[in-house]
Amino acid sequence: MATAHTTVPPAGLTWGPRALVRRLRSGDEIARLVTLVFALLTVVITAMLVYQLWILSALARHKFGWHFLVAQDWDPVFNKFGALPFVYGTLVTSAVGLFVAVPLGLGAAIFLAELAPRRFSDALTFLIDLLAAVPSVIYGLLGVFILVPLMRSEVQPALKHTLGFLPLFQGPAYGIGFLTAGLVLAIMIVPFIISVSREVLLAVPQDQREAALGLGATKWESTWKTVVPYARTGIMGSIFLALARALGETMAVTMVIGNNPRISASLLGPGYSIASVLANEFTEATGNLYLSALVELGLVLFLLTFVLNGLARLLILVTTQRGSGVG
Repeated sequence: MATAHTTVPPAGLTWGPRALVRRLRSGDEIARLVTLVFALLTVVITAMLVYQLWILSALARHKFGWHFLVAQDWDPVFNKFGALPFVYGTLVTSAVGLFVAVPLGLGAAIFLAELAPRRFSDALTFLIDLLAAVPSVIYGLLGVFILVPLMRSEVQPALKHTLGFLPLFQGPAYGIGFLTAGLVLAIMIVPFIISVSREVLLAVPQDQREAALGLGATKWESTWKTVVPYARTGIMGSIFLALARALGETMAVTMVIGNNPRISASLLGPGYSIASVLANEFTEATGNLYLSALVELGLVLFLLTFVLNGLARLLILVTTQRGSGVG
């Protein structure tokens, strides 16, 4: 007796013109295609930026090669160009900015999210969001007229008197320099850390707080040992968002860093950053090699930001896996 076998197509895998028309009419396929195009556009724009920087920096890359990244000379007259002083200045000022901004931002976010009355917290958060929208040149002007004189007359002499035995705080007190630029960056990125970290802390489920309080924890113990670890990934994301802002900051840093292309162990000394040298010298550059070297600096800044953000993503991933017990 012959047995008839019937093949039933899996649900949801219908193909053909009629199925495609039905999906288009429902709007799901159109929405998927439109959002796919938007997602691909970001990749295309990024690739185009890298391609243009790569092509326009060809002359400098062929002449200096990898030596460009470790050379310290920057002499347009004799066509000697090296990126190391600018990479050093960018990393040092960003590190100083994060060193100051992270404790302030995290502490303020914890207070606004967990300890302050809600009305007061909302009002203060509104003002903090306004600070994040202030143009960077305004921070630069405040740095020039307020912070630089204060650093020159009060802060830097005090640091030299108390911590002058350290290489970080030696040399003349000009008022400008790595430390001043780092403090301006800290003022600029604190609002980002506060705003994002506060929202992340507020998103922690109320059950986490109530469970800790029910076990006998105080309000502060519940906040520090339960809420903050739960929101750790989001807080780290806010920090690296602030780092990305600090790495690419131009005008405010240019106005207070001193614009001296040299590597100094002292934070009191003047320096230079990649964004600052691009802003200062691009319009004055004469000669194809000079322009190509500046474009290669832009490529270095792009890659530096890409690498640091990639490391940040890996750090967040590892931290999340450890917190969840994975691996």
